[in-house]
Amino acid sequence: MADFFPSTCHGAATMSGPISDPAERVQRVRAALPEGGLFAGKDWRWSPDAFPLSRAEVRHLERLGHWLTLFLKTCDLFYRRSAKGTLPEWIAALCDAGKPPWLVECARRLNGDGPQALPRVIRPDLILEENGFALSEIDSVPGGIGLLAWLNSTYSELGEKVIGGPTGMLDGFASLADGGPLDILVSQEAGDYRPEMEWIAARLCERGHTATVADAEGYRPGNAAIYRFFELFDWENIPGFQDLAKAAAAGRTRITAPMKPWLEEKLWLALLWSAPLRKHWELALRRARFEGLQRMVPFGWVVDPAPIPPHGVLPRLEVNRWEDVAEFSQSQRELVLKASGFHPLAWGARSVTVGHDVPHDEWADALRHACLSFPAHPFVMQEFRHARVVRHRYLDDHGHIAEMEGKVRLTPYYFIDSSGKASLGGVHATICPADKKILHGMSDALMLPCVVAED
Repeated sequence: MADFFPSTCHGAATMSGPISDPAERVQRVRAALPEGGLFAGKDWRWSPDAFPLSRAEVRHLERLGHWLTLFLKTCDLFYRRSAKGTLPEWIAALCDAGKPPWLVECARRLNGDGPQALPRVIRPDLILEENGFALSEIDSVPGGIGLLAWLNSTYSELGEKVIGGPTGMLDGFASLADGGPLDILVSQEAGDYRPEMEWIAARLCERGHTATVADAEGYRPGNAAIYRFFELFDWENIPGFQDLAKAAAAGRTRITAPMKPWLEEKLWLALLWSAPLRKHWELALRRARFEGLQRMVPFGWVVDPAPIPPHGVLPRLEVNRWEDVAEFSQSQRELVLKASGFHPLAWGARSVTVGHDVPHDEWADALRHACLSFPAHPFVMQEFRHARVVRHRYLDDHGHIAEMEGKVRLTPYYFIDSSGKASLGGVHATICPADKKILHGMSDALMLPCVVAED
């Protein structure tokens, strides 16, 4: 991987102030892109405008950070209680399947309610619907931090009042160091994101912080706080991984996100709908907050192939075998199948199958694979939620300003301080062409910061 920002703290030239001409605005944004880009080999479409959200939507997003912090805290509590036998043991067994025993042992030693017990950065994936949001995933090791920090800064110089302000993302990321040095560990698996981490480290250096990007594969912990930008499934490819996990478990080093594999499982969003756990969720989250999350989170299932009694059914699917779900017609399978976690295919939409967007045989094969993968690599299934279609200006392939019809994925970034308080650093909008079912970064998408819509 080329080192785009190897030794000095520097950035692209700043812009001169608010500009009204849309073509010139795009030109200024593109000209501000750091040399070498922010993602290795990635590109997207450009827009002269940030993406507007209503005041009500922004208030919802500001409240959501607290909700998600409590949700993850509850997931951690449920796992620990299950491991101790005060909640059903199947919860911990489901989360631990497929993980090396030494990692589970180290992770369980990270118990407690201190600032290192939970992730310090939380990024949900939200689909913008006609009336609200659908929450499809929660990422505690998110990419895009440097990208949104750059977008917020760049569009602010165009006169846009971006959510979080021009430095909200930088302020939030700097807080992870708790006033000391910060080492950002990037694995080869996550190498495409190294340029944005180099960029954000350089900006922190300019502000007087000590921030270093290091290869996870050769790292040895010192006195710095650590931001972990690698997934736990990659442990076999990182020689010092076990030493790092043991140092964190012993309290000799501070690392976020904590090396708790159960917190990186998507299956918790399916368990939010588990009838046997409902009373526990309501007690831990309070009923209003629990029901508010259920309105956002699509109904979901853990794809467990264990036999169901003949008189029982999978809730809402109204069949009692996954083989029957595999035979659903296209109109019946408005369903999304994805790997839960701890697997190379469990991030970046690599494992996602949208039932009504693929042929019958492909759907059946995907569901069969999900059943065979259980329990070592569980899959989850969620109901498909339809996105709102919006129109937004962009620079087309002919160099003209045009309008795209698209669907929006929103990714707000929440930074959790040492007291457990969540702050919204910014909101990133990815606008994909309207015919896309899976909304993620792609060359045809617009990548934008968000602003509060004018009344």
